[in-house]
Amino acid sequence: MSKIINIAIDGPSGSGKSTLASAIAKHYGFIYIDTGALYRTVGLYIQRKGFASDDVENIVAALPHIDIDMRLEGGKGVVTLDGVPVSDEIRTPKSSMYASDVSKIPQVRAFLLDLQRDIAKRNSTVMDGRDIGTVILPDAQVKLFLVADDTVRAKRRYIELLEKGQSVTEEEVLADMRRRDKNDSGREIAPAVAAEDAILFDNSALSPEETFAKAKEIIDGVLA
Repeated sequence: MSKIINIAIDGPSGSGKSTLASAIAKHYGFIYIDTGALYRTVGLYIQRKGFASDDVENIVAALPHIDIDMRLEGGKGVVTLDGVPVSDEIRTPKSSMYASDVSKIPQVRAFLLDLQRDIAKRNSTVMDGRDIGTVILPDAQVKLFLVADDTVRAKRRYIELLEKGQSVTEEEVLADMRRRDKNDSGREIAPAVAAEDAILFDNSALSPEETFAKAKEIIDGVLA
């Protein structure tokens, strides 16, 4: 594939977007752009400043001072804040809610939009998030929208957080996830909904390997 190819993967939290996007990027030799990490990093900066996640005035005022970038290492986008790669600190439940809340602010979305599009113009990419196919990359050649039962998604995220040493309960993760689902799907700016030309599939009963196999079949068919 010599021309630039963009693959958009959308869906709610815990649907397996990041795992799938990373596997697809590795298989095709594309760059994986974790857009959620960008919003989480903005949220992390806001947390460190001591602002509430809904303090729109201070968040907007802080944007010009946020030094956020994405550099490419080993075919993967590495997000930096003030020149330092971010860590699992952006994956905590608190950071998840901050990311969801700041992503509803139009100025934050505009702040990150150019960065994401610029990378996709210069490289074949796999980008995952909640509005990739509808807003960020509306001309992507392949658009996938993953869905899964919320209890299945919460279980996945709970296990992931435990493996990273986070102290959470499955009930807390499910409650946070349902709140975030409501925020993301109901926001006025770039709601987390499937693009009209996206291919929808439910991976509730599928393993990551099975999800990848089905996605690869879809992608190969579209790009053939």
